[in-house]
Amino acid sequence: MSLRNFASALAVSFSALAATGTALAAELKWAHVYETGSAYHEVAEWAAEEVAKRTDGRVEIKVFPASSLGKEVEINEGLGIGAVDIIYTGPSFVERYYGPIAISDYPFIMRGWNHWLKYRESDLFSELSAGYNDATGNHVLGLVYYGQRHVTSNKPILTPADMKGLKIRVPNSPLMLMFPNAVDANPTPMAFSEVYLALQQGVVDAQENPLPTIKFKKFYEVQSNINLTGHILNSLLVIASDHALSQLADDEAAVREILDEAAMKASRTIYQSEQELVAWFTEQGITVNEVDQKPFQDAVRPLLTGDGVPYTMEHFERLGAL
Repeated sequence: MSLRNFASALAVSFSALAATGTALAAELKWAHVYETGSAYHEVAEWAAEEVAKRTDGRVEIKVFPASSLGKEVEINEGLGIGAVDIIYTGPSFVERYYGPIAISDYPFIMRGWNHWLKYRESDLFSELSAGYNDATGNHVLGLVYYGQRHVTSNKPILTPADMKGLKIRVPNSPLMLMFPNAVDANPTPMAFSEVYLALQQGVVDAQENPLPTIKFKKFYEVQSNINLTGHILNSLLVIASDHALSQLADDEAAVREILDEAAMKASRTIYQSEQELVAWFTEQGITVNEVDQKPFQDAVRPLLTGDGVPYTMEHFERLGAL
């Protein structure tokens, strides 16, 4: 090869490298409010590794746990301004942007794991995700099983009357007020990161979360009773901004597939954990109270089909029929 031809080949090689370098520009921030030891964070880290592997390093995801980039309301807002690219968030927080997608988080509307699985794969969920996309420009890439929410307290909660006047922390979202209001409790919205200290100091009397969350947030250290009200079957959404996906080019399909895999991976872990944790809490000396759910369901039922819910009766009936 002549010197001139070698120089030309070298120039082509550098041009190709430069083009490849440009394709490496997809560096995405995944923000959430959960601790590093939670299944949600561990699976997000797995997904980040898988994305790097399957895209040959063209896409990099950095995961920011434990509200390090903001609390839940802030990371939802961050999607719109480019401060974050991917988030875990509850349908209850997304309700303020597109109400119908929150239907799955309303009290006693989900009947258990199998019902949740059917919803996850349903046309209804696809339609609600598309509606959220139309309203915000952001994309739902996965649904994560968060678990059945139960009330923790320092006394047994066995009937709705036991909750009268109870100062109970709830997430700062409208739908989370329905259950405590229906049983005449005193709901107190508060950021997730503040709950442990509030319980410890007696600022609130109680809180409600799934068993895996009660464990990894260590709420059992400052509450003596877990009351199996099962009043909400919670989910998380994995959401990416339109701007984030627009950077991915030919890698978008792979990233979407991996994030959906991650959502299901976390879901199975959380569901399995739920099955094991009643015995674990009992071993820790916590009183776990079985609860007759019917009186609580009866208190809430009129509100589920009343004025002010963000979903239509068609949505309600389709979800119930799954």
